[in-house]
Amino acid sequence: MVSTAYDASDEVASRTEQYSPGFLAPGTVVASFRDLRPMLYQAVSPFLRDSHEDVREAAVIAALILGEHPALAEHRDHLAVHARAILDTSTDAHNRRVARKALEAWGHDAPASEPFLEESWDWEPHGVGPSYLEPPF
Repeated sequence: MVSTAYDASDEVASRTEQYSPGFLAPGTVVASFRDLRPMLYQAVSPFLRDSHEDVREAAVIAALILGEHPALAEHRDHLAVHARAILDTSTDAHNRRVARKALEAWGHDAPASEPFLEESWDWEPHGVGPSYLEPPF
């Protein structure tokens, strides 16, 4: 559900529409799915307080994306509380990005984006240590 909602999100849909005009034309699969967002939100919302962390987080992310629909604007303050919980507890970078972007889009204070952290590989200068061309490969 989350990946389908993300694929039909405002961000992805507008980007895709730029390269594929007509992508959001009435009657297309994506346009039809986007029209169902209020109904899908009603199906997801009972899981926003699920006792299982994985279920709860997936429901929150789906609800945040579905909450882009104008008919769901009245739920955004409530969803902002859940978005902040994702930012406080989730280790999933994609979920944290979705939560941050929702807060920003809805005019709520959101913490600054997290910097991209490159992994430290402890590389040695070229020519020091065994060559990657020497056995064993």
